[in-house]
Amino acid sequence: MRAVSARSKCIASFPLSRLGHSTPISPHGPTTRPSSPPPPPPSLLDDFAEHCRRRDLPRAMKAMHAMQRLGIWADAITYSELVKCCVARGAVEEGKWVRKHVFSGGYQPKTFLLNVLLHMYVRFNLLRDAEALFDEMPDRNVVSWTTLISAYANKGMNDRALEFLILMLREGVCPNMYTYSSVLRACADLGVLRQLHSGIIKVGMECDDFVRSALIDNYSKWGELQDALDVFNEMVTKDLGVWNSIIGGFAQNSNGDEALEMYKCMKRAGFAPDQATLTSVLRASTALALLEVGRQVHVHVLKFDRDLILNNALLDMYCKCGSLEGANSVFSRMVERDVISWSTMIAGLAQNGCSLEAMRLFEQMKHSGMEPNYITMVGVLFACSHAGLVEDGLHYLQSMKRSFGIDPGREHYGCMVDLLGRAGKLDEAVKLINKMECEPDAVTWRTLLSACRVHRNSDLAIYAAKQVVKLDPDDAGTYILLSNIYANNQRWEEVTEIRRSMRVRGITKEPGCSWIEVNKKIHAFILGDDSHPQVDEIKRYLNQIVQRLMSIGYVPDTNFVLQDLEDEQREASLQYHSEKLAIAYGIMSLPREKTIMIRKNLRICGDCHTFTKLLAKMEQRIIVIRDPVRYHHFRDGACSCGDFW
Repeated sequence: MRAVSARSKCIASFPLSRLGHSTPISPHGPTTRPSSPPPPPPSLLDDFAEHCRRRDLPRAMKAMHAMQRLGIWADAITYSELVKCCVARGAVEEGKWVRKHVFSGGYQPKTFLLNVLLHMYVRFNLLRDAEALFDEMPDRNVVSWTTLISAYANKGMNDRALEFLILMLREGVCPNMYTYSSVLRACADLGVLRQLHSGIIKVGMECDDFVRSALIDNYSKWGELQDALDVFNEMVTKDLGVWNSIIGGFAQNSNGDEALEMYKCMKRAGFAPDQATLTSVLRASTALALLEVGRQVHVHVLKFDRDLILNNALLDMYCKCGSLEGANSVFSRMVERDVISWSTMIAGLAQNGCSLEAMRLFEQMKHSGMEPNYITMVGVLFACSHAGLVEDGLHYLQSMKRSFGIDPGREHYGCMVDLLGRAGKLDEAVKLINKMECEPDAVTWRTLLSACRVHRNSDLAIYAAKQVVKLDPDDAGTYILLSNIYANNQRWEEVTEIRRSMRVRGITKEPGCSWIEVNKKIHAFILGDDSHPQVDEIKRYLNQIVQRLMSIGYVPDTNFVLQDLEDEQREASLQYHSEKLAIAYGIMSLPREKTIMIRKNLRICGDCHTFTKLLAKMEQRIIVIRDPVRYHHFRDGACSCGDFW
């Protein structure tokens, strides 16, 4: 109802000033000055102006009330200073008194001052008061309209923001760069964004850096990176804000390579990074697990006064690149911490195998008075899962709503299924899935499937795999695992049917890819790809490693390859898995005291896991492999995951 009445007011109020009404009607009385106003006491006005200039709010308000009694007014600039003081102090009531004063006794405030008051109401989150003031304004300019459009966009009132843009255009007020950058935030779908883009081009505003940055940000938000890049490339000159938009767009869409490449181009173009740039570059480094790149960015960060967002990005980078030492260093030095800081550190500890430390940190968080959120509780339950704390996990899941007002979601249930699966309580895990308040997704069933694989429960594994395939028909890994389960149970008809389904759907397993950073360069290894310039040397060295490991008891586990291959073929296909090639290259290239950090696109297989454990002990090296599911820290023949992933 409010939207309709406000629109009616907007449309109705404008024509009055266009149809010869030199004196708009006001609910507060006549809007012209009295014919013979009393002469103002100069000292009172001077004192009022001085108090406003000095931002002395109590004295300014006292002087204003005295002026009110005498029926005198100051100029618009002085009142604007007083309103700004009210906004800075959060003085809502005083701000309302100023508004009453300038609308009383026949004083006719200028549009400039009314816009300042309009901004004040928006800052105080008094949107209805802002709308009422807007409706009373005899004349509204681009600032008036933009203030309300921006307020609607910030509040998520997207339809209202777009409606006001249309009304603004109908009234003949031309939007400026701030109007368009505000209304672009109100794009609820890609179609609206493209329409706005067309409108921007028609009015010739597409060349403005401010508008282009907003377009890049919005196309990136919708994952349309090519459109974002097209907008960027159309610019003849680019400022730092535009560079930040395109770098941030790639980083937010997990396109770390492009983000880092654009960062290099930005520096070559002569632009120095600021906090926003470095935050995006840290996100790109995090997505690619490039610890050395992240450390280089950290050096640049030290040149700035670090804000909370930048500190949180640093913390996230170190956690997700497997450097808990770096993460602890950043966290301990943070002067200000929010729920994101605590949640990131708790999850980082849990994901890197330090579950008990994560639980202790959660207790510290509660003692500090910080309320946990949805993500915090995911980290806590993940920590319980890795530590095997079944009772604690069940307690936190059951008390989340009661203690913290958080409704359990799929991620929380997934952690509990993982926890029960680790403990071998597969029947309880199935019961929990059936009791979930939300529908289980493919990730939940994959978690159960992993537990079935570890505990060799073929019947339940087949059931879980079928559920995964129903929800994610193109998941090649599940098809292959299901095929191997059938093969191990000599159910060859089912094996044939699975392979036929894969052929019909065109499903092929994504090739394994692992990458390692050596001497500031990224070296990628893909199964079956021999393009690396040192591939022959790496394979010879890997063969030597395998022979040495086999002499101390390593036996390739061929359960992790297609079961219809001959034994020798199956062993050969295991020999050159991408992570083994990356590890071999790391041992060849990095000094013994340097941790070997590997990132891979697929979950590490059981054979590579055993291989890496034995190799870490034989070579006395620390090897960290980050796959899409877990962080594996190998040291002294053991892994932080506890052989469950």
